[in-house]
Amino acid sequence: MLRPNAQITALSELTPEWLRARGLKGVVLDLDNTLVPYGEEGPVPEALLEWLASLKAAGIKVAIVTNALPGRARHWGERLGLEVRALAGKPWKGFRRTIRRMGLTPREVAVVGDQLFTDVLGGNLVGAYTVLVPPLSEKGLPHTRLIRRLERCILRTTARP
Repeated sequence: MLRPNAQITALSELTPEWLRARGLKGVVLDLDNTLVPYGEEGPVPEALLEWLASLKAAGIKVAIVTNALPGRARHWGERLGLEVRALAGKPWKGFRRTIRRMGLTPREVAVVGDQLFTDVLGGNLVGAYTVLVPPLSEKGLPHTRLIRRLERCILRTTARP
């Protein structure tokens, strides 16, 4: 349950071709430290906008599922032009409803995030294809920093050959 289907070094690796090769028609993204650095309110990186535009142009459906507060989540959702589910209660809630709203099945969706215990576990629980990315920043809530240590140990012992 804590093993992602794939690990990548940057979101830009998730091209429409990469997704289609795996039968994926949608992407559900985490917000903090996946799309934007934790706590960041600055300008939207142009490369991020271009990447999202390439997915949308290819017919890939994209949404955000985050445990962030609604105000922060809406702020970024509007700036990125994406549907957002805030205070999602990951790993237990949020994914299934968002995937249903996309009109897809979990097997057609990649859940992408920087944490094993929320993004990967939640995606695996609903039957989605899970993708782990490195966090954009080491900043985060105190409990997140502690969990990252445990995640590193788990990743070392569960690495795919």
